[in-house]
Amino acid sequence: MKASSHDEFREFVAMRSTALLRLAVLLTGGDRHGAEDLLQIALMKAYGRWAQIEQPEAYIRQVMYRQQVNRWRLRRHSAETTVPVVPESGGEAGSESDSELRIALWAALGRLTKRQRAVVVLRYFEDLPEAEVAALLRCPVGTVRSTAHRSLAKLRALVPELGPEGYAKEQMQPLSYMSKGIQG
Repeated sequence: MKASSHDEFREFVAMRSTALLRLAVLLTGGDRHGAEDLLQIALMKAYGRWAQIEQPEAYIRQVMYRQQVNRWRLRRHSAETTVPVVPESGGEAGSESDSELRIALWAALGRLTKRQRAVVVLRYFEDLPEAEVAALLRCPVGTVRSTAHRSLAKLRALVPELGPEGYAKEQMQPLSYMSKGIQG
């Protein structure tokens, strides 16, 4: 790799690694070590192709999505179960009930299957259309729709404060400001 490409890569990592780590933590269901591994794998893959990558952040996000999908496919038959640990937030602004809702939502996300969590994160945190989620997860659009429906129903059952029915994005807003509490 040329020195200029190496410097560009280092600058990119310095600027975007925190946001990419937040996404990785969400994709791994709160497993901080797994998230760091996921991000590291994506960055290693990007480093080798850095000069050819036109949109580095999009490339790294796609590598992380696909790597996480591969992980849950491989671990589908594993007896090991990961349990997320709720991260401590550093005195964010907001009411106590907002904090309680974020904690409850965080715990509920950890109780979703890996596929359900991936669909919820891609659809509602990343705000991707169903067709793009389907392409990233390499499954039909109908599977994304039904998985999103079942995932939201399960989240509403686990955290009734999210609301009664519907796919309203407002119900998933705690995801966006919840992720701000996931700091290094």
